[in-house]
Amino acid sequence: MTDPTAGPAAGPEPVRVVLVDDQQLVRAGFRMVIDSQPDLQVVGEASDGSEAVRLLAGTAADVVLMDVRMPVLDGIEATRRILAAAGTSGAPPRVVVLTTFDLDEYVVAAIAAGASGFLLKDAPPEEMLAAVRTVHAGDAVIAASSTRRLLQHVGPLLRAGAGSAGTPTRLPADLTPRELEVLVLMAHGLSNTEIAERFVVSEATVKTHVGRVLAKTASRDRVQAVVLAYAAGLVQPGDVLREAG
Repeated sequence: MTDPTAGPAAGPEPVRVVLVDDQQLVRAGFRMVIDSQPDLQVVGEASDGSEAVRLLAGTAADVVLMDVRMPVLDGIEATRRILAAAGTSGAPPRVVVLTTFDLDEYVVAAIAAGASGFLLKDAPPEEMLAAVRTVHAGDAVIAASSTRRLLQHVGPLLRAGAGSAGTPTRLPADLTPRELEVLVLMAHGLSNTEIAERFVVSEATVKTHVGRVLAKTASRDRVQAVVLAYAAGLVQPGDVLREAG
């Protein structure tokens, strides 16, 4: 029986979000939308990448919404520095890179820097909120309009880099046949729900497979696992075109 004198049960802690954008009005708009959600909370703001690096050094955050084009230090380099610094002191925040430019080089650079998401600034508010929740849950977010070109560009670049270094990327030997199939479908951009429909299994089962893939490949999230699949040659850009075509 519930004690009537007890206070309200403590709910889960809200997702802590840091906003990084050189336009104050943009940050104000994002803050208004995010703080209107009971499960999200803005815990800091920065107006350029350098300020963001300093802020994140002393502010615990779960997700960072990072603009790309900013003075002093751009969002790509800021992302790289924030994740490198956090890697030595605890779990790093997830970074969603925001830009008004749907250009390949921004997508590739953001993912290479360690971002878990890429979203256009003109995306609807609900899409931005979903992006924050998705990357916090461990998944990756890439604007649909950029996904196919990202997968075409990242793999060849990484394979070329690995070859020139003389250390070709290899997939873990302990990945099961089903886990390899899941990784291929992840690389094709399919969600857990779509993979479940493909295999006629529950979404919970797919989530378990994805979790094992991430663990075995030492990938922080789906983006890193997909990049690894391309770097290892498991999936080719042409495969994505046929799959998506």
